Order: sequence, then structure tokens, then C-alpha cells
Amino acid sequence: MKTIESLSFFGSITIGLLKKYSNNLIDKNEVIKTLQDYQKNLIKEKGIYLSASISECLIVLSNQKEPHLRLDFINYPKFPLSEKIFISEINSLGKYLMKQFEQNRIVIIYHNKIVMFEVDDKIDPRIIN
Repeated sequence: MKTIESLSFFGSITIGLLKKYSNNLIDKNEVIKTLQDYQKNLIKEKGIYLSASISECLIVLSNQKEPHLRLDFINYPKFPLSEKIFISEINSLGKYLMKQFEQNRIVIIYHNKIVMFEVDDKIDPRIIN
């Protein structure tokens, strides 16, 4: 048995499962399929492997109670990346998912920072009512 080590850093994308601020629920299997297609293209085009762990979660703020998926990524030792490439590729994936699933805002948590992308300043009416 051999031991393989890589630098330890992680990223986590949290994506809402409601389109915009509606009650139109996005099927989690659609998100998974979209992720898999993106991964296959990333492998083919750049030789980059981004393995994801996916968990269901609920974001709660005031009257908002929205189902989300959390996609966790690590610098997997079998396919290690530099921190710069790791963050760049996860940011690109986050923006892609945001567009595909009509999200106004998406948050990515890294080991050393939090990044938020947003289309506009609108707030979910359930939060402010």
C-alpha cells in the first residue's frame, strides 16, 4: 500500500433548488446530471478531475426555508491541483450552475474565503416580508 498526499484545501458550492424566487422546484437529479456533464467536459478539455460530494440541506432566514444542494470539493490526492486552478475551476462551475438553474445568487465557501456571485441586488421576498 502506498500513501499519497496533496495540499489540503476545499471548496463548497451551495445552490438553491428553487428557480429565481419562485416555488418552481429544481430536481436534484437534474443538478447531478448537469454536474456530471460538466465534469466529463472538464476532463476531456483540460484533464481536470473535480470529484464532488453532494448533500441536501435547507437554508433558513426569516420566512425563507429553501432546499439547497451542497457540493463539496477537496484537493483530491489522486488528481491534485494548484490552489489557484482549484479555486478558478470551482468558481467557473459555480457560475455555470447559477446560470443553468436560474439562480440570482450563489455562495462558494473555501478554506480561506467566501465568494458570492450575484446577478442583482434583489432579495428573496420571503426574507424581507
